[in-house]
Amino acid sequence: MIIAKGLKQGDTIGVVAPAGPVTKDRADRSKKVLEEMGFKVKMGESCYSTFGGYLAGEDDIRAKDVNAMFRDEEVNAIICIRGGYGCTRMMDQLDIDMIRKNPKIFVGYSDVTALHLMLNQKGNLATYHGPMVSSNMLEFNEYTKKSFFEVINAKGDIEIHSQENAEIKVLVEGSAKGQLVGGNLALIAATMGTPYEIETKGKILFIEDIGEKPYSIDRMLTQLALAGKLRDCEGLILGDFAECEDDEGFTAFEVFENIIKPLNKPTIYNFKSGHCEPMITLPLGRICELDATNKKFTIKNG
Repeated sequence: MIIAKGLKQGDTIGVVAPAGPVTKDRADRSKKVLEEMGFKVKMGESCYSTFGGYLAGEDDIRAKDVNAMFRDEEVNAIICIRGGYGCTRMMDQLDIDMIRKNPKIFVGYSDVTALHLMLNQKGNLATYHGPMVSSNMLEFNEYTKKSFFEVINAKGDIEIHSQENAEIKVLVEGSAKGQLVGGNLALIAATMGTPYEIETKGKILFIEDIGEKPYSIDRMLTQLALAGKLRDCEGLILGDFAECEDDEGFTAFEVFENIIKPLNKPTIYNFKSGHCEPMITLPLGRICELDATNKKFTIKNG
């Protein structure tokens, strides 16, 4: 797995909108906030485009931006401006061979999960499930900011055994080691049956989501179970599941107890990464160790 060099002040960040659009005001503010952190900034055309109301420009514009930022020798890192919907529409237009030869820090979450799967599995590039500029950095939570820079610039192992305002909890005790894969559950399910479907054999699976009712979480987890994805993984990290409750039937946690607990795989939950503040940045594609018994997760160097 290729791990791109870290990020320091004075480096250039390329900002892209591979999914949903933002207003010109938010795009301008996104550029300004990164400059105030001490970075040079290149804004993609997609950051100022819209198409169909829910896309940041036509598919070729969004794909061109991602390709261009990877190709640009001046760009040290690429951060998505927001999620939404649209990444899967333009994945086939990404030049994965060129990207593999030009590794960069790549950051995003939510709909960007589709690109993480592609870059991890087809490009052999480690990427980061972390904050996006318009979504998180305009009012950058200090814990979120610290986690972001600590993880992307890690020189040694990073141990996560506590988090701000929330306790990591245990669903199944035990320990596991492997590449960390995953992201947004809905996007993982949406790529099943495509060339980009998730590979979990021997890996630690991380999942999170927002606004999904328990029956929908049940359906998507059942799909992964029937496809062997839950059986093949070594352990699971259940991230934040914001706004995922209902007044009737199972809670989201009861769905996890019903589907995941019987697998007897080391599993922790209430891990604050996903659509939440504060949030922990996770290095997808990197080797990690999960000690569920002691509520500890370690990102390994290299």
